[in-house]
Amino acid sequence: MNSYFVYILSNKKNGVLYVGVTNDICRRIYEHKHKIVEGFSSKYNLSILVYYEETSSIESAIEKEKRLKKWNREWKVRLVEENNPEWRDLSRDF
Repeated sequence: MNSYFVYILSNKKNGVLYVGVTNDICRRIYEHKHKIVEGFSSKYNLSILVYYEETSSIESAIEKEKRLKKWNREWKVRLVEENNPEWRDLSRDF
């Protein structure tokens, strides 16, 4: 079974948020933490994985990512806080 992930990064509690999708969460978070790819996440030092969900379908992962990107900030913060109230770095669990 293939796995795909929709994830949210931040730079601190209630900080800047970034929504992404990947098929390899460990690799992708490593890239964010080490600023391997230039862009929004490296510019704002987004390296704390505060939310993620896994699916077996790339189509559903991309659809969820697009939906989350359209959400307002309040909804995204609520999603994070419902699942990770301390805003701890979930990548430490890998």
